[in-house]
Amino acid sequence: MAKAVTGKARYRRIMRFAAWHLAVTYWYELLLPRLGLQRVAERTRNARMRRFAQRFRHLAVDLGGLMIKLGQYMSSRLDVLPPEITKELEGLRDEVPAVPFAEIKALAERELGVPLDRVFASFDETPLAAASLGQAHRARLASLDAEVAGFADVVVKVQRPGIDEIVDIDLSALRRVGRWLMLVSIVSKRANAPALIEEFAQTSLEEIDYLHEAGASERFAADFADDPRVRVPAIVWERSTRKVLTLEDVSAIKILDHEGLLAAGISPAEVAVVFAEVMFDQFFEHGYFHADPHPGNLFITPVENPGDGPQWTLTIVDFGMMGEVPQRLKSALRKIVISAAARDGRGLVEAMSEAGVLLPSADPRELERVMSHAFERFGGMGFAELRQVDPAEFRAFAMEFSDIMLSLPFQLPENMLLVMRASSLMSGVSSGLDPSYNLWDSVEPYAQRMLRDESGNLVGDAAKEAWNIASVAWRLPKRIDALIEKAEDGTLPMSLPKLEASAARQERAARRQVSALLFAGLAIAGAITRPDEEWLGTTLMIASALPLLHALFGARGRR
Repeated sequence: MAKAVTGKARYRRIMRFAAWHLAVTYWYELLLPRLGLQRVAERTRNARMRRFAQRFRHLAVDLGGLMIKLGQYMSSRLDVLPPEITKELEGLRDEVPAVPFAEIKALAERELGVPLDRVFASFDETPLAAASLGQAHRARLASLDAEVAGFADVVVKVQRPGIDEIVDIDLSALRRVGRWLMLVSIVSKRANAPALIEEFAQTSLEEIDYLHEAGASERFAADFADDPRVRVPAIVWERSTRKVLTLEDVSAIKILDHEGLLAAGISPAEVAVVFAEVMFDQFFEHGYFHADPHPGNLFITPVENPGDGPQWTLTIVDFGMMGEVPQRLKSALRKIVISAAARDGRGLVEAMSEAGVLLPSADPRELERVMSHAFERFGGMGFAELRQVDPAEFRAFAMEFSDIMLSLPFQLPENMLLVMRASSLMSGVSSGLDPSYNLWDSVEPYAQRMLRDESGNLVGDAAKEAWNIASVAWRLPKRIDALIEKAEDGTLPMSLPKLEASAARQERAARRQVSALLFAGLAIAGAITRPDEEWLGTTLMIASALPLLHALFGARGRR
């Protein structure tokens, strides 16, 4: 149960948690290997990761607010976090005690500027759902508003009082932790922590802005305006603000309610196919997609008097988390598809780099080797052949591929991460509807269409590549002549020993700078922690002496 921990106490608790686990990581992953005890660090690593995730889970549930959202976000970062952490956090639910109705009523009336009984004929005091950022109540519009809107039954979402301040505190703490993390080499080589936190911050700030959600809902509805399979709740703009959102109540049969579907004469297997097709339409046709299509946000609504149209509609709600496929990512995905079809490891790595997946420290040669291995295992197999592959072999390959990728410095951009999240939820819902459902049945038409569309672009790509080669060849003789002239004149710089010495000095200076930053981080963490946890604060301040000594004397004797 979340406690009412706010202000400095909340900030300090987050910072104490981060400082302690950063100190533990520093001790095991950096100091012990230098003392020749690397096996101790390796032997305890998995248990330490699980213990960290368990403790963070308890912290998130206890504090509520943005911490639960952070745990859910971390559980999806399979690209930068080990499975010991993601698996422990994947079941973290955004379920907290409801705010007393008196507080909800006061906030809603303050936002709307009128008493609730003036704009609602009825308002259910018992929440339909309660989460860490807000809660939802069923209500009925007053007759005049109902006449204008065209419906009376609505759902009113209201933010939890004070959530803005809590989010500001949590993000301030997380940004500071992100700067600390970049001082640890094993973290900085694997991920850009500040960038990840800014991605999380942007998504979180959008989620608590109900006007943003309302705009996203209408944009999504416009994309599917001509698709009778999809329904989106209408927004009552006159009764909506940044902290209050009033929308049409479209509650119907929950998508995984097999008995309810069958009682309405609807085939769960048919629903699985249509749902997957609608999700792929979002990815490939519109480039704008619902990034949180879990079962609680999906309903099946039987259609009265359908005539020649569909017998039911897929009703989608909650547009707080949306994703886009920008043009650059579309281009990169196109190249990924073409490279995969050609089993071109180098081309695939280049496409991944263009998509923003690879960090600067990535070794393209190693990644090319990994991709070539993947192509040798499954490359060239058609959809019909893939259907026949033993599922156990797929799982074994997935585990192997995951292990390899976790060892490489790559990081998924926010848009691609959201695509993967939505795809994973889509697969889970479709399988829940029909255990025999084969995702390839929905993937195949889109893959074939993409390759047909790109066949014309291949000629253009080839011509562009030929032009680039010709341009280089045309300039090459002049560059060679200039190089020979410099060599003959003695103006060609060849002082490699001086260059190596300069590089060595710069490397030593960089290491000392990192040590100085580590000293500052540990010292500050100790100062923050000491008022509440004296022994931990003292330990951190003592530990800061080690990087300080290296910063002061690390370069002596190497001149």
